[in-house]
Amino acid sequence: MTETNDQIQTGAVPAASDVPAAAEGQQEQRRGGGGGGRGDAKGDRRGGGGRGRDNRRGQERDSEWQERVVQIRRVSKTVKGGKKMSFRAIVVVGNERGQVGVGVGKAGDVIGAVRKGVADGKKHLVKVPLTRNSSIPTLSNGRDGAASVLIRPAAPGTGVIAGGSIRTVLELAGIKNVLAKRLGSKTPLNNARAAMQALEGLRTHKETAKERGISLEQIYS
Repeated sequence: MTETNDQIQTGAVPAASDVPAAAEGQQEQRRGGGGGGRGDAKGDRRGGGGRGRDNRRGQERDSEWQERVVQIRRVSKTVKGGKKMSFRAIVVVGNERGQVGVGVGKAGDVIGAVRKGVADGKKHLVKVPLTRNSSIPTLSNGRDGAASVLIRPAAPGTGVIAGGSIRTVLELAGIKNVLAKRLGSKTPLNNARAAMQALEGLRTHKETAKERGISLEQIYS
């Protein structure tokens, strides 16, 4: 059993934030029919106000999150009857307030792969401690496979000094001043997961002092 990957140009890939709306629109068109309008009218008469409030709450929750597609590849899996083609999407999800996640989705079309990637990213969220200057408290290392990532705090005004999928992860986490260096593999997925591991290992000075059983003043001395 073998797999082959073909990278797709990012220019032809729809934005992750637009994918769910586009997919839902297509599904509604397929269902179609004049009866749909009658059903909607009946639903409004029976009590559509409660549903409208629930929909607004769901939209507010979704608006807090931002999604960015890091990579989309066409993969083929050799099976008994021949080759099975599908798409794999790597998506980074974050709220720019200290929560970020990396997800991977596979489907027969690009829209389905991105939607699965967004759902997978929200299942693997990491809480990142941020300082007043929108930086990280301490230096941290992360490793996934052959990829290794080093991130360290920076002074205000430095910006996000990073590249590739690492930059995407740091930006969606809400970090605005940081220095990052990629070591080893160039694979976007491994680098993104290594950055996630580095962020997950961060601890504030207060948490470190509590774990060691010493006072906060002794940390700085």
